[in-house]
Amino acid sequence: VQLQASGGGLVQAGGSLRLSCAASGFTFDDYVIGWFRQAPGKEREGVSCITSSDGSTYYADSVKGRFTISSDNAKNTVYLQMNSLKPEDTAVYYCAAADGIVVVTAIPPMGLYGSWGQGTLVTVSS
Repeated sequence: VQLQASGGGLVQAGGSLRLSCAASGFTFDDYVIGWFRQAPGKEREGVSCITSSDGSTYYADSVKGRFTISSDNAKNTVYLQMNSLKPEDTAVYYCAAADGIVVVTAIPPMGLYGSWGQGTLVTVSS
């Protein structure tokens, strides 16, 4: 099971980026794919997640209305479209996969994710 995150970069405040999380070694069936981020000196936090079973999506309050998560199951890829970026969105973004979660009502905690990508750096300048 491998996850490859990409799409990070340097962008000005108000700009957009699209992150990709490509999975190999497993299919998205019955998985929750989450995006997390970790800013310098801060703890890693959940940003968004999507369930493969029915495509339900969940967002942290800090990104609601600005970020959109989507998946292309045929390509085994999950995307995070980030619009109206703010300097406080600067962080290393990680994607992760969790299986066996029967009920999802919010972004599952980090401990439930068994596979993690390597992270991609997003820097938003003011």
